[in-house]
Amino acid sequence: MATDGTNWAGNVTFSAARLHRPSTVDELRAVVAGARQVRALGTGHSFNRIADTPHDLVTVARLPRVAELDRERSTVRVSAGTRYGELAPYLHRHGYALHNLGSLPHISIAGAVATGTHGSGDRNGNLATAVRGLELVTADGDLITVDAADLPGSVVSLGALGVVTALTLDVVPTFDVRQHVYEGLSRAALEEHFDEVFGAAYSVSLFTRWRGPDIEQVWLKQRADASPLGADLFGARPADGARHPIVTMSPVHCTAQQGQPGPWHERLPHFRLDFTPSAGDELQSEYFVPRSQALAAFAALDEIADRIALVVQVSEVRSIAADELWLSPAYGRDSIAFHFTWIADEAAVAPVVGAVEDRLVPLGARPHWGKVFGVEPDLIGAQYPRLPDFTALATRLDPAGRFRNRFLDRHLPQTGSPLR
Repeated sequence: MATDGTNWAGNVTFSAARLHRPSTVDELRAVVAGARQVRALGTGHSFNRIADTPHDLVTVARLPRVAELDRERSTVRVSAGTRYGELAPYLHRHGYALHNLGSLPHISIAGAVATGTHGSGDRNGNLATAVRGLELVTADGDLITVDAADLPGSVVSLGALGVVTALTLDVVPTFDVRQHVYEGLSRAALEEHFDEVFGAAYSVSLFTRWRGPDIEQVWLKQRADASPLGADLFGARPADGARHPIVTMSPVHCTAQQGQPGPWHERLPHFRLDFTPSAGDELQSEYFVPRSQALAAFAALDEIADRIALVVQVSEVRSIAADELWLSPAYGRDSIAFHFTWIADEAAVAPVVGAVEDRLVPLGARPHWGKVFGVEPDLIGAQYPRLPDFTALATRLDPAGRFRNRFLDRHLPQTGSPLR
């Protein structure tokens, strides 16, 4: 939740000269057309300067809320500033659901989609894979609907193509979920039964603080119509009460566990909608490695586990299905994402982030676009085979670089778009 000119975590102070809060699409079009450079700001849950600009920031949070179900096509058209926690209860009341949700339901749909944010599940693509249509304001202030041919390059776009005003999302019939937490999964068991662990439920998360070889917690989010889980999970035992991902913290704000069934949107996130996080006393990094390299990634991180443990609050490991979105971190390959919630000390965290990257990048790691990373641009570019196509698309839709900023110029260089 961006407040007082900072992002949610407070580690980024925006440098924009102006913040615009248009209440109509026409007002938004005028802002874009009149700006030298402009960037869209979501709910501020990015941990780097992806949204920053010295010129104009604009939020679509005040645009009129839209939620239009199309039962024949199984889609919903929704305004870009809507948060998942707002859309989900509406869909559920009408008998529908999204295929997945992230850990927090408080993030905006457009912002999450633009950066490739995800939940978990072997068969679940990231949140952007639900998008079937995009409406955006382009550099000259026109409101367009993205052509189907351009959609794979436009969904995860890092805000480089325009300001999204509405999205059309695929929906599925609503479903209930039971959430179970198991504790003490040995690394030997994980290595022997890796696919079975991640395939044990609709959505699976592993949590560790790198203070030993074992996985401290396994969170299984199981469809309520699936067969019951066993009394143990390859040696891991059911928790005797509710748990927080950080074992030392109270689970009071976490979604219901211990097999209590509930609607999808009250179980797939880790945290309850009625708990609104304040500024987060943390930094975050995340790296997507090819699923085939997951165990090698664990072994590589074991080499620096003592360094990680000194500055990490918790690390979450999730699976994400492959997709065909050009800038998605899961483009073209099933992935395992290693997420790190660090302490809020940039000086202490930065060298450990570098050490993590030294070990994961050779395995093909792609960093999450909205989190803390230091991977060199050429190494990132080498991981995205459709990057030249995206550059061409951005040049066509924004030839003057109106939506560019220093982050994009560094990581997604575009001819004729110098650093600003």
